[in-house]
Amino acid sequence: MTSYYLGIDVSKGYADFVLIDSQKQISEKNFQLDDTFDGHQKVFQFLESFFEGHPDATVHAAVESTGGYENNWFDALNKFQEYFNLKVARLNPKGIYHNNQASLKRIITDKVSAKTIAEYLINYPEKVNYENSDYFYPVRRKWNLIRSFTKEKVKYLNQLESYLYDANPDILVYCKDGVPKWVLKLLQQFPSAWALANATVDQVALIPYISRQRATGLIENAKLSVASANDILTENSIIILAEDILRIEKRIAEQVDLILEHYPLPELELLKSFKSIGDISSLGLLIEIGVVERFPSVKHLASFFGLHPAFKMSGDGTWGIHMSKEGRKEPRAILYMVTLTAINHNPYIKEIYIENLKKGKTKMDAIGVCMHKILRIIYGMLKNNKSFNPEIDRKNREKSKPSKTMRTQSKDRRFQGPDQNAPISRRQNKKRKEQEQSQDDNIVIHEIKNPALSYG
Repeated sequence: MTSYYLGIDVSKGYADFVLIDSQKQISEKNFQLDDTFDGHQKVFQFLESFFEGHPDATVHAAVESTGGYENNWFDALNKFQEYFNLKVARLNPKGIYHNNQASLKRIITDKVSAKTIAEYLINYPEKVNYENSDYFYPVRRKWNLIRSFTKEKVKYLNQLESYLYDANPDILVYCKDGVPKWVLKLLQQFPSAWALANATVDQVALIPYISRQRATGLIENAKLSVASANDILTENSIIILAEDILRIEKRIAEQVDLILEHYPLPELELLKSFKSIGDISSLGLLIEIGVVERFPSVKHLASFFGLHPAFKMSGDGTWGIHMSKEGRKEPRAILYMVTLTAINHNPYIKEIYIENLKKGKTKMDAIGVCMHKILRIIYGMLKNNKSFNPEIDRKNREKSKPSKTMRTQSKDRRFQGPDQNAPISRRQNKKRKEQEQSQDDNIVIHEIKNPALSYG
């Protein structure tokens, strides 16, 4: 079975193709086709003609993710698998970029990019995931629409907070963890402190989730408010913003229900067993992760989320240990919001957060540790098809604790011990003296004696 590699560089409305063999020699020179029915038909005819002359061949085809422009080509090639010995993959553009850099290609054109994509299939076969179909594609498109609604909602919430600071700042006390729905409904009827102060308890108590006791407190606070705005324009803006936020929330809920109805995903219930992961966040995480089997270990998943530590170590020291934040920011943003909720409402994560603060970590560092912990829990839940159980993770943490063993000389120095007479920097010299002192302390504590050296 002979393998060939079809690289496809997709642009808006057209794509460039090139076919190479396993020795990276061109078997079919570059050609360009439009993203139309005729263009897709030409690809089919090209493959049909090629396989007639190479009946024992396998063609590995790949497109680069380009924000959706590749979807039509990817879908067409998937359909062609029914007729030809064809494998199809969608590649991460970052991998293609670094492959270009490694091959020292300085002039990048569509033709060059198509060949680079084909070469990537040969260079990194273990990183290529060939798919027969993309089950998550319709869900992913719908999720992108939900994300756009969410961004619009956040924009309106920021504007509403600005208006409320002038019109009714006391109501912001109830909005520290987001704006509750009852607050939005309250603002629709009483958009300012002045309007609320002139309302009756019976009127306010008619709003869902507002008891008579709370209604009384809201009205009393409004009467003592320091609000500076009660004009008709400000009140009208608050009403419009509250209505739009409620409308968007309803639309998001409808989209999520539609997905759950037509694409039932059992993994969603697993994720929601972890307190602080709801419908929207579980859906977003699952769409971003996809099939968990594509990550050989949780370290690979952490790298995908950009949660792995990034640092530089050279002879004289270590600099800049921090979260790498590589990869897609969308899944990391979802996980960040899940973590903030978990720190407040999930006892197990709150315990880890406080534990790290006591160790001297900053709040953001402790949040980063919790994000990594939650991601490890998610990986374990999906991999083992088990609901969240904090006791399982407690046992894993106990197993992973480093054993208290005597410090020994680094394996890097197994052929030669550190020599203070070497022409090293002052920092390295200080470092070696500290290591030597540490080893001397171990000798004293453990009563280890060096054998006497004799020279004959």
